[in-house]
Amino acid sequence: MTPSPAPGAARVLVRKLREITNTSDTAQAKLNRLVTMIASTMVADVCSIYLKRGIIHELFATEGLKPEAVHRTRLKENEGLVGLVAETARPLNIADAPHHSRFSYRPETGEDPFNAFLGVPIVRSERVFGVLVVQNRASRVYSEEEVESLQIVAMVLMEMVAAGSFGDLSGLQEVEVRPSRPERLVGRAFADGLAIGRAVLHEPHAPLGRAFSDDPVKEEARLDAALARVRKTIDEHIESDPGRLSGQSREVLETFRMLANDHSWEARLKRGVRDGLSAEAAAERARAEHRAKMQAARDAYMRDQMHDLEDLDNRLMRALASPEGDDKLSLPEDAILIARDIGPAELLDYGADRLKGVALEEGGASSHATIIAKALGIPMVGRLTQIGARVEAGDRIVLDGERGEARLRPEPEVVVAYEQRLELRSAQAEEFARQRDDPAVTRDGAEISLLLNAGLMLDVQHLADTAAKGIGLFRTEFQFMVSERLPRTSEQIKLYSDVLAAAGDRPVTFRTLDVGGDKVLSYVPTEREENPALGWRALRIGLERPALLRTQVRALIEAAEGRRLRVMFPLVTVPQEFIDAREIVEKELAVAQARGRKGPAKLEVGVMIEAPAIAFAIGMLAGKADFLSIGTNDLMQYFFAADRSNPRVADRYDILSAPALKFLRFIREQAAEAGMPLSVCGEAAGKPLEAMTLIALGYDRLSMPAAGIGPVKRMLRSLDAQAAHAELESLLKSHNTSLRPELSAWAKREGVAL
Repeated sequence: MTPSPAPGAARVLVRKLREITNTSDTAQAKLNRLVTMIASTMVADVCSIYLKRGIIHELFATEGLKPEAVHRTRLKENEGLVGLVAETARPLNIADAPHHSRFSYRPETGEDPFNAFLGVPIVRSERVFGVLVVQNRASRVYSEEEVESLQIVAMVLMEMVAAGSFGDLSGLQEVEVRPSRPERLVGRAFADGLAIGRAVLHEPHAPLGRAFSDDPVKEEARLDAALARVRKTIDEHIESDPGRLSGQSREVLETFRMLANDHSWEARLKRGVRDGLSAEAAAERARAEHRAKMQAARDAYMRDQMHDLEDLDNRLMRALASPEGDDKLSLPEDAILIARDIGPAELLDYGADRLKGVALEEGGASSHATIIAKALGIPMVGRLTQIGARVEAGDRIVLDGERGEARLRPEPEVVVAYEQRLELRSAQAEEFARQRDDPAVTRDGAEISLLLNAGLMLDVQHLADTAAKGIGLFRTEFQFMVSERLPRTSEQIKLYSDVLAAAGDRPVTFRTLDVGGDKVLSYVPTEREENPALGWRALRIGLERPALLRTQVRALIEAAEGRRLRVMFPLVTVPQEFIDAREIVEKELAVAQARGRKGPAKLEVGVMIEAPAIAFAIGMLAGKADFLSIGTNDLMQYFFAADRSNPRVADRYDILSAPALKFLRFIREQAAEAGMPLSVCGEAAGKPLEAMTLIALGYDRLSMPAAGIGPVKRMLRSLDAQAAHAELESLLKSHNTSLRPELSAWAKREGVAL
């Protein structure tokens, strides 16, 4: 029977590891001493360190296997039990290794008699750099304490190597512990712009050199203080004014409060500190475990739970990084935020003063964080695979929101090239500013109304900057999403009144609450749906929960006292839905007038064309709806049956394909026949080539983000609309694929400023 290690093995291992790294031995000698020390402390017959070089795992040090196998034994990336640990990034603890299906026998190691196997990944920043293994002749399963002890050593080992405590490891050039080489990551452009700056991690790492603590008692006190601050902050969010921007819904915050007070989480953190880790290292270990479990979870609910735990770990890390009590990271003047994903209110919390750009591993082109980034004028690039693992805090980054790229640690000549592009963009911005008051009229005299998309007061301020004719789409859901409960009627009235006052005599089209799908309100009960984008959302919620819609309509009517009011309903699918919704508006107007209020000077109620079904019923809306507006984002999603938030299919459709353009032409013809004004308020309206094509189709009201006004106005002032119409009609007769290349070539020949 193999004896078990003495209690407190982790503390002993960490202390001895620290002693080893403080010696003047060579790196190889330190590794050799390390495996001997681990084998002795854990009463193991074998301890081995495998490090990844390119696509192989090389044996770098061993106690118990043949010494001549060091640097000779090499396993392919997914070969053997070592490859399985690296592949899954999780510990493997088995009693009979030779009979495991993934066992790979290497005669040069002399491992024939060893049965028990425990391997843990050596991980940093989500990247597996190697595997730490212990083995015993006896068949046994290692205890939970032994697994945890080896994990602690693996984590500390990685941080010490990253900090240079081991010196230069011969042959380790291909194992880039701290990324240092220039890299180019290609993702998707979410918010336009260019930025050159320094990386700031939304999810901070434990500072290098702070893996150990000199005084466990003092370190535990630091941990207690940080935990208390995290809990206090969450309590304050929950108890504070529900209408303010907190960045979390009540449901999420209540979950955080429960998790923050979980005794098992706290006990695990304290156990790490008592074993000799710093509070930061203990928190980082907990986060790594939560992240690994989240990535392995197949059930969406479990992934959400693990994400909450990881978020809590991040809050603790920020609290530990800020001993003065300010949990917000102080940003450098040229900060580029690096995150897996981020919420809209979290982005607002950072602000635009110092934040120059946002780079995300995930995210979505139509997410609310993206909309916020556009409002703040901050470039955002998403779908940057493993950027969190490829960048260190302080690294120089070039973020390209035009091409959807991130350049990490760029060469000097790359920086110079981007500085020149920034100068060019600045010159273009000056050109757009000079043409601010020029009429939006094509060369052949077609007048085009350019309007703004908005959702925040920040957006409304761009009316003066762009000379837009009004707000073609005001998304009202932001106020609901950042509130911890249903905003009071008075709070809604104030927002709508402020928007109308800022717009002056320019029209504002308010879209009623568009939630559901990926936009969930914690205070509105929902059921899990197989396909939420096609489920209970938008106007469907408003009609089934009429109190929610009535409250919002009541607030809009009161805010628009004596002013023009334009209300638009999202995701109308059949005419009866609009008729029912308009009836709610008329009833609320009657109630207001019965109470002695004048109501709006003029009321217009419209339909957002997002579901293809309603496009074929436009004639039935004649005399009932006052105007129509196309939301190209959702309309094209449903037209092509391609989820625009799914990176695997989002790029498979093109609004400039012949089928899509024929459909848009059909809608415009139906609206003209019904005598109803029609506008476009999707993202496509703010892109010069797409806007040119919409004008060629006969659209003359385009609503877009503020950044699109200048480029679109410059384009249309160089455009002959009739010539564009003739060219497009010709192309539609002869092609049935994307017309993007042909339209781009025609615009270039005709001198259209794209």
